[in-house]
Amino acid sequence: MPVYQLDEEEIWFPPHGESDSDVMAVGGDLKPERLLTAYSHGIFPWYDDPEEILWWSPAERCIVYADQVKISKSMRNIINRGDYKWSMDKSFRAVVEGCRSGSRIGNTWIHDEVVDAYSALHEIGLAHSVEVWQKGELVGGLYGISLGHVFFGESMFSKAPNASKFGFIKFSQFLQSMNWRLIDCQIFNPHLGSLGAINIPREEFLKQLEIELKYPTLQGKWTRK
Repeated sequence: MPVYQLDEEEIWFPPHGESDSDVMAVGGDLKPERLLTAYSHGIFPWYDDPEEILWWSPAERCIVYADQVKISKSMRNIINRGDYKWSMDKSFRAVVEGCRSGSRIGNTWIHDEVVDAYSALHEIGLAHSVEVWQKGELVGGLYGISLGHVFFGESMFSKAPNASKFGFIKFSQFLQSMNWRLIDCQIFNPHLGSLGAINIPREEFLKQLEIELKYPTLQGKWTRK
């Protein structure tokens, strides 16, 4: 099956049935229109090296259902102690920079083009951040894109023990309070697995994605209730 070469003029992705590879296409750019088209079709960018964009739709998709997030006994103790505070959309770029330079969860390239692209989506209210604070210092967080009733997680980081887990748990509870369920985590890793992440077949993910994208997108700055 072919892997398509994208140009920077046409916003287009091949249908899933035309490729049995995890990589759907290469090239193109990170314009907001292309990114939003990709996510709405279950495709996301992931760099093999800093120069070439690979557009992925893995055969096994890692997801978390917001109402099934695992909270270990130790995490409950951390939450109950009040070691951390959390917020949304207060320091988006700082969170992305934290994912770039801190202890990042996931093996992705985050360089200037990526920072600028997702910051542009944040400015129009479609990319969001979760910040975790300890004594006024940003010590963890995550960011991603929201379309319909789906949150497409991009990256997480921690500068203090379990800070990213704390942020993820609190954020999943926020999504659950809005009756959202689907969190796309792209590629499985043990950190996500400890929070309840599972792999589902690509076909099942695309079916769920189609359903959740029928809901209106909550665009704009997100705040805690």
